[in-house]
Amino acid sequence: MPDSCSDRTEKDKKHSLNIIAEVSKLADENLSLIRSISTCLAVAGVIVIARSIRLMSKFGSPSEIPSRFIEKNVSLRGKVRSVTERGLEVEHVPIHIPLLSPLLTKRQVTTPLRVHLAGVDLTPEGREWLAETLRTDEMVWLRLISRQDESLHCLVSLGGRLLFNPCINEEILRLGLGRTAPLHGLDPRSRLYWRLHTRLLKCELRAERKGQGFWKQESLREKLTQAIRNNSMIAAVRRIVKWLSRTKDQ
Repeated sequence: MPDSCSDRTEKDKKHSLNIIAEVSKLADENLSLIRSISTCLAVAGVIVIARSIRLMSKFGSPSEIPSRFIEKNVSLRGKVRSVTERGLEVEHVPIHIPLLSPLLTKRQVTTPLRVHLAGVDLTPEGREWLAETLRTDEMVWLRLISRQDESLHCLVSLGGRLLFNPCINEEILRLGLGRTAPLHGLDPRSRLYWRLHTRLLKCELRAERKGQGFWKQESLREKLTQAIRNNSMIAAVRRIVKWLSRTKDQ
């Protein structure tokens, strides 16, 4: 009896080994097929994830940007197209991944996004500075702060320069080419509001202390000249002198 049990166990072991051997042989013969299937599944997974988070989507209007992007202050990349009254027009440039991007991009949107400089009221000099500083097709990063109607309020940074990528909002205030303004779309009691507003105020105070741009103080000579020009008595004397001069010539 024990011998029969032992023989049966040996047969079961051999049978199991034969199955394993057959499976291994089949896997070896179809290794390339298995690899191809694994690769296809991985690519499909990446496509599904990319579509769900809109990683490679090109946005042609603020309404197309997911609300979670605004809430998390995601940064988008883009090319400057023009300078406007309150900021810029920027064409969104999505992340490009070879082979995958053509599969996910159904259409190319060329409409630029209207971007306001968050927390900044531009002066005419500020708009001129923007036009001189940001060339057409200049790459910039837009840190999303809020969305208002069909425009975005963003912190704008230069994106194509290697060593120094200044925040344009701060730079304008630092040069005295704008004034601080409320951060539209943010709760004034929130930590983010006060953190950003404090940064911008510091830049404005620096310009005021240095007398730059908007805060430039007139020299004493300029003030005296302006006061003399605006003095009504001196203006009357000038008119009398001119009248006497014309009378004498006649």
